[in-house]
Amino acid sequence: MDISTDNEEEAEVPQRSSPLARFKARPVWQRVVLVLIGVLLLPYLFIVFYLLPFLHPVSTLMVGDAVTLQGYDRRWVPLDKIAPVLVKSVMVSEDGQFCFHGGVDWGEMRALVQETLRGRSTRGGSTIPMQTVKNLFLWNGRSFVRKTLELPLAVSASAVWSKRRMMEIYLNIAEWGPGIYGIEAAARYHFKVPASKLTARQAALLAVSLPNPIDRVASKPGRGLSQLASLIQRRARNADAYIKCLYD
Repeated sequence: MDISTDNEEEAEVPQRSSPLARFKARPVWQRVVLVLIGVLLLPYLFIVFYLLPFLHPVSTLMVGDAVTLQGYDRRWVPLDKIAPVLVKSVMVSEDGQFCFHGGVDWGEMRALVQETLRGRSTRGGSTIPMQTVKNLFLWNGRSFVRKTLELPLAVSASAVWSKRRMMEIYLNIAEWGPGIYGIEAAARYHFKVPASKLTARQAALLAVSLPNPIDRVASKPGRGLSQLASLIQRRARNADAYIKCLYD
């Protein structure tokens, strides 16, 4: 008769490996691919997080200034604390169809591609959503890779955020000078007033300086910048229909 004893070996219970262990067990090329996929998907997760109104996103340029210990000035303000004339000026200068497209102005994009193929493109073709996601997640400079990443991010952000949230984020992360980010810091730096007190002229000068705020100094405009600001100022006076998606 068999008698069991305490010395019998217990059956081994297989242990489940951790996700980290399984990741380390993969070939190097698979790990590299997974890391790249994670990096590419991370901005989409941030887009969802930035739905929360108490979160104040920072741009890649701000992060760069902080990492290199240069520092920067950015004072977050809600959209209601920004002069509407500034919003109108930025819209007519940067993206006149902001209220009507879903992140990308495809008509403008097609025209840009056609001009580029003919070797005579002089426009950037970026909408405010495209500039916003570029500032938040990507880098400056024109390249096919950046534009390829930018387009789906702009469409996704436009689908998730309201127009008001999009404009609020954009105006609070845009660069308006070396280390000057956001309209509140820009208004105080260039004109010594809060963003809520900007005049039509000041708003137009800030709007036209956006494409190149290092060389285009809003508070010290040259003749060309002044003429361009006058044009934007005139257009902004008749732009109430363009901002209904923000104030209705």
